[in-house]
Amino acid sequence: TRPFGSQIGAWSSPQSSIISSRSILETKLDEMKRKFKKGGVPLPSFWGGFRITPETVEFWQGGQNRIHDRFLYSKSDDIGWNLNRLAP
Repeated sequence: TRPFGSQIGAWSSPQSSIISSRSILETKLDEMKRKFKKGGVPLPSFWGGFRITPETVEFWQGGQNRIHDRFLYSKSDDIGWNLNRLAP
């Protein structure tokens, strides 16, 4: 669960919309604090997101003469993550 301030912030800010001043956001934030002061902030209908559950993650660091460092982390049910070094 996100912190209370982040939850009401989602209600207060029409993300990426043009606004005339910061005070509009601050006024809306104060309004949402009063509206949801007892908690239980519902998810706004206009809000969305993605949950990403990685199975593998690769880190690459460039090196001289094309001898790069590559590390592959693979999710494992029994031990968490396996780490392998990959050839460049």
